[in-house]
Formats: sequence, C-alpha cells, structure tokens
Amino acid sequence: QVQLVESGGGLVQAGGSLRLACAVSGATFSTYAMGWFCQAPGKERDFVAAISWNVGHVYYADSVKGRFTISRDNAKNAVYLQMNSLKSEDTAVYYCAAHETFPLVVVPTTREEYDYWGQGTQVTVSS
Repeated sequence: QVQLVESGGGLVQAGGSLRLACAVSGATFSTYAMGWFCQAPGKERDFVAAISWNVGHVYYADSVKGRFTISRDNAKNAVYLQMNSLKSEDTAVYYCAAHETFPLVVVPTTREEYDYWGQGTQVTVSS
C-alpha cells in the first residue's frame, strides 16, 4: 500500500531554517500531486503547500509565501519543504499527503482531496 514517511522536523530558533522530507513508497510517485499540511495543538490541519505531479505547478498558503519552498524529486520518490525565516507561529506537526491526479495537472489544496497521509513530523520554533 501507499506509505508516506516524513523526516526533518525538530527544534529551531525563530529566523532559522529546516528542511522537511517525505519519502513515498508503494505508489507510482510521479503520478501523484503532493502536499504539505500543518496542525498546531487545538487547531485544524491547515494547508501549507502543494506541487503537481509534473513539478510544473506549485501553490502556497499566504502565511508561508516567500518563506517556504516545496519541491520534489520523482527519481527519488520524495517531496521536500524548505522552511526559512521560521516564526513561532509555524510551530506544528507537519504532514505530507498524496493524491493521484495524472494526467490532470492540478494542485489540490484541501485536506479532503488527499488520499494518503504520513504520520507527521514535529516542528518547534522557539522565540
């Protein structure tokens, strides 16, 4: 079955950077749109960023535009989230998610559109 495993979370000071990675197995990775979501304690799981299967389209939540960059390596079955200029409000568990969209080039941005999820990785930003 499709499995997603996140890594790269940790504790970082405000203004610092982290790079999250999500390894995907059990699927033809290159046919899936990939997304990142975050969930802070007591809050809903929110959209962060997404990328189309063909790498050609990306979309970001307004709160992370200019600070975060999503990318993918279809040869390595992996998607990444480079997080720069981190703020305390970025503290959350970060999840990657997958949705098969090939041949449509679309960028899903809602939780309901994604079929598969990882277990999450904690990101804590100290102020």
